[in-house]
Amino acid sequence: MRTRRSVRPAQALAGVLLAAGLALTGCSAAGGSGDSSSDKAAVPDARSEAQAGGFQEDAKQGAGDSGSQATSAPKVTPNRIIRTASLTVQVKDVTDALDEARTTTENAGGYVGDESTTRDGDGTERTRLVLRVPVARYDDVLADLQGAGKLLERTAKAQDVTDQVVDVESRIKTQQASVARVRELMDQATKLSDVVTLEGELSRRESDLEALLAQQASLKDRTSLATVTLNLREKPVEEAAGDDDPGFVDALAGGWDAFVTMLRWIAVAFGAVLPFLVVAALLVAGWLRLRRGRRRTSPAGEPGQD
Repeated sequence: MRTRRSVRPAQALAGVLLAAGLALTGCSAAGGSGDSSSDKAAVPDARSEAQAGGFQEDAKQGAGDSGSQATSAPKVTPNRIIRTASLTVQVKDVTDALDEARTTTENAGGYVGDESTTRDGDGTERTRLVLRVPVARYDDVLADLQGAGKLLERTAKAQDVTDQVVDVESRIKTQQASVARVRELMDQATKLSDVVTLEGELSRRESDLEALLAQQASLKDRTSLATVTLNLREKPVEEAAGDDDPGFVDALAGGWDAFVTMLRWIAVAFGAVLPFLVVAALLVAGWLRLRRGRRRTSPAGEPGQD
């Protein structure tokens, strides 16, 4: 009986020692594998990190755009509207009207963007101007330009680009952060292949950033300055002479011209008939003289016959 009891504690002690040994072996193996994996992770793959950064940028861009629109939209000013207009005005003198249009534009703080002048086959002169004026003076400039003569045609357009402006601003901020991130990775890269890969990625992202900045500058220019296309046409001579309604003086002058014309035709007709009248008068006068001579001679001849 004593022998069986002494054997069981010995077996239990041996099992405990074996389990402890296995645990220590597992810990050492785990520690070794952990060290090797940490050594491999210590040298980052620059290309995969750049691509991962690009994916994170695209994922954050949508949230950044919506968040920036939600916060910036209420602060947008009316200058986020692109205003354009086209006027066609008929004037007596294109040169004078052109000088007045230039003066009006310069006084409003704008400038003449484009100018072209042509002359038709009948001698009518036409000039086309592209004017850039501040949005604050847009309505005043239009009123002055169309008052220079007879307005033939007018078109105006307003395009709201607020969402586009906010979207471009958000993309610029995201792209600037992306460029800065790639530059940091270039500073940390040690392999030549990683440097070459990062340089190509940096060049692409800087090109995208420049395109966004150019788009932002174009939107700023079009929203701060309105574009007015002015077409000046010279008034034809016959229209310039007869565009007013006739009055009493015009009617009197017209009647006098008709009276003079009638007298002229009467004089022409009288001149044409005058030779015939002279001949007829001579014939009548000769006939009358001949008749009178017969009357005088007939009474004196009667007594001599008796």
